[in-house]
Amino acid sequence: MYDLLKTIDDPAALRQLDRDSLRPLADELREFILQSVSQTGGHLSSNLGTVELTIALHYVFNTPYDRVVWDVGHQTYPHKILTGRRDAMPTLRQWGGISGFPRRSESEYDTFGTAHSSTSISAAIGMAAASRIKGEARTAIAVIGDGAMTAGMAFEALNNGGVSEDLPLLVILNDNDMSISPPVGALNRYLARLMSGQFYATARKGVERVLRVAPPVLELARRFEEHAKGMVGPATMFEEFGFNYIGPIDGHDLDSLIPTLQNIKALKGPQFLHVVTRKGQGYKLAEADPVLYHGPGKFNPAEGIRPAAAGKKAYMQVFGEWLCDMAELDPRIVGITPAMREGSGMVEFEQRFPDRYFDVGIAEQHAVTFAAGLATEGLLPVVAIYSTFLQRGYDQLIHDVALQNLPVVFAIDRAGLVGADGATHAGAYDMAFLRCIPNMTVMVPADENEARQMLFTASQLGTPAAVRYPRGAGTGVATVKQMTGVPVGKGEVRRESGRALGQQRIAILAYGTMVAQSLEAGTALDATVVNMRFVKPVDAELLAHLAATHDALVTVEEGCVMGGAGSACVESLLASGWVGPVLQLGLPDAFIDHGDPAKLLAQCGLDASGIAASIRRRFPIADAPAASTSAASTSAASAPAADPAPSDAPPSHAVTAAPDATDGGAKLVA
Repeated sequence: MYDLLKTIDDPAALRQLDRDSLRPLADELREFILQSVSQTGGHLSSNLGTVELTIALHYVFNTPYDRVVWDVGHQTYPHKILTGRRDAMPTLRQWGGISGFPRRSESEYDTFGTAHSSTSISAAIGMAAASRIKGEARTAIAVIGDGAMTAGMAFEALNNGGVSEDLPLLVILNDNDMSISPPVGALNRYLARLMSGQFYATARKGVERVLRVAPPVLELARRFEEHAKGMVGPATMFEEFGFNYIGPIDGHDLDSLIPTLQNIKALKGPQFLHVVTRKGQGYKLAEADPVLYHGPGKFNPAEGIRPAAAGKKAYMQVFGEWLCDMAELDPRIVGITPAMREGSGMVEFEQRFPDRYFDVGIAEQHAVTFAAGLATEGLLPVVAIYSTFLQRGYDQLIHDVALQNLPVVFAIDRAGLVGADGATHAGAYDMAFLRCIPNMTVMVPADENEARQMLFTASQLGTPAAVRYPRGAGTGVATVKQMTGVPVGKGEVRRESGRALGQQRIAILAYGTMVAQSLEAGTALDATVVNMRFVKPVDAELLAHLAATHDALVTVEEGCVMGGAGSACVESLLASGWVGPVLQLGLPDAFIDHGDPAKLLAQCGLDASGIAASIRRRFPIADAPAASTSAASTSAASAPAADPAPSDAPPSHAVTAAPDATDGGAKLVA
């Protein structure tokens, strides 16, 4: 099995194959991907769709000398397999294993790290310009999907790249959603090869020289060529950017791809190749439902993905249900997503309220300002967005929403560590970058019902507000249908220490997902545990009370320590004149690699045992007696509840600046 594939350890070996061997190789590669991803989980549909394109690129171009930049990068499994990482595929997206995205530190063939969309053309232009400056005869190739082409950054890059007639650049539009449905048969193959050939290029320049003496005739000829091309593809727009447009061609037809790429390789200046591929190609179940098979967990390829057993409700489900319930109650509610309908839990909302649902494509900046425009007209926009994707709309958040104090609700998903997707998708910075913005309210729920009530609170403020919640399932707390909200800027004491002041009475101030872990640690140490709820405004009254009744304070957050929620607490305490010891625990000043979420938390010292260990190291505190079970009590603003959730220790071989478990993300103040 995989007789051909086993011989390919790098693209140089691939280029030694005869053309007739490439089709069987593609079949083996596709089957290998299916079997591999079914064992590890990962992105499937998109990778099945890029098998032939990947083979053709490495066969025609001299990689890695010629640079290939894969946009988003979740379609690079064929690329990884053909560039020496075939045997590492069982470790895909696991702790210590290879990444699910291109990574420069992983392979010389990964020329640019990509995981967020629409960056490939800009990076490839930079590489092409650098090769020209250094006098190196190499081509830079950007492979970008039709979805990623919806982002403004892609068009900014096209606008810049097309002005240099001698730039050694090729942009490949991988049209895999059939949003453009051109003919891809024999006639189109012939035209694509013709338009990419030397005869066409030479003849075109010759005609231009002849007709230059008669400008009206030359302009007529140019218009005729544009319209002729327009009959088989959307050429005119890309030609206007300064690119020579070729295609569309069948991205699964090696007999079309390879000669076309060979012809393009001989051309000068910016080239634009349009290929049409099919997500899930070769696996009928994925072809029929590419969304379901976009990023599956482990499954049996013979049976396909089976419905998961009912379990704890995911936070995105909580959001989706709240949004539908609110839309029924308030006609002003509008839902906005930047191409994350399924991931953000908005499928039902789109079905029930299609006139109030907007998918703006991969255009986070536009999503934020679009919401601001809606808000100026009296509507109540809710932007469902991943934490790391909101980073791309930060200027708009400040300038267009907060500065004008507009009532936009940001439902921030994937806050904190995200497991297999790693550093590129980890929501480590949202609390820090949101709390410094005037007019913003920032909430962090500890469980599913609190998330629902906080979303309702955000919708009632009349000012910008954000609710950040993690990926995946909650703690198992049932959501209450009635929406009552939460007191703005008020935390709650979940557990009261039985120790007397002076006996190292510790208060743990926890945010969001860290409440459950802190309750377990607090029980072991007989410490007070507080669900702080609000990053901004911080509960200054409760903080002052805790400072007066405890010997030391500990803040715990699943976000960066630097400038995060713990820093907000410290700033409030310093402003009140308190100078006692505060230990800040959170994510360290490092990018956290991919792996099992529980193991990552343990590696950062943010599981229950890690929190307790950090507190013991900083303060001379003994464990609570086994019989000590101090009842939770309330203070200035409080209420009950919580569930713990332990985790395992990670392996010792940390990668990509993973934090030291002994220190975690700790910072000691005063």
